[in-house]
Amino acid sequence: MSAVAERSLDIQRNPGVGAEVRGVDLRRVDDALFAAIHRAWVDHAVLLFRGQTLSDDELIAFSRRLGPLDFAPVQEAGRRFVEGHPELYVVSNVMVNGEPIGSLGAGEAVWHTDMSYLDDPPKASLLYALEVPPEGGDTWFCDMYAAYETLPEDLRRRVDGLRLKHDGTYNSGGYVRQGVEATDDPRRSPGAVHSVVCTHPESGRRALYLGRRRNAWLVDLDLEESETLLDALWAHIARPELAYRHRWRVGDLVLWDNRCTMHRRDPFDAASRRVMHRTQVKGESRPAP
Repeated sequence: MSAVAERSLDIQRNPGVGAEVRGVDLRRVDDALFAAIHRAWVDHAVLLFRGQTLSDDELIAFSRRLGPLDFAPVQEAGRRFVEGHPELYVVSNVMVNGEPIGSLGAGEAVWHTDMSYLDDPPKASLLYALEVPPEGGDTWFCDMYAAYETLPEDLRRRVDGLRLKHDGTYNSGGYVRQGVEATDDPRRSPGAVHSVVCTHPESGRRALYLGRRRNAWLVDLDLEESETLLDALWAHIARPELAYRHRWRVGDLVLWDNRCTMHRRDPFDAASRRVMHRTQVKGESRPAP
């Protein structure tokens, strides 16, 4: 047996979805350890690594082990990234000289899959906590494998084979993206079309792929029928047994699979500081049915 195959991790499963990986310093990951981390990520979809002390370069270096990185997206107040590191997107409510240093503020971020409005959305996201508020700002993750597998049979039959228009007008904080003209008609809004049920290219498992609720539209259905069916799907995925709630500590890094999870964020006191750096790994293909 090879050294890669023999490498094991100390893994503690989370309720709902995901797992904590203990005793790993992400600054020192050899090929065998990375292979084990990658396998655990495919198996668990969300991985938590606590107590990390990563520089920006080290965060980027580990993220690149998973594949080429996207540049930070353009958000409501323009692109917000770390100077000299366009791959590092800043998620923060902090203001300096009256200007935000990051995006998404202190409000709620609704359930979503990162950048699903693109034809080839990112396959992975990594979020690293630099400053966290004393309470609030928790991130929730939803298991979209389980969401599909637990669908009532009649609902599963209705959605198999359908395609969904993913809106590119609004971000998860409800802000209009820079350069986009707002519309609340999902048939006319910008965005990509993906299968409602997709097959994960690495695990081979099927998952719901919903993106976000606002301005979504099931292609080829009239708007009223689409709204009713989407409401039923979103009511199903919102059940607490499908979710894991992550309470952040400084030094936490969470890696998640955008192909089989969704996530959301609780609001927090705007007078508190929250600073996170995020990287995203480019998608390798359009989500496949």
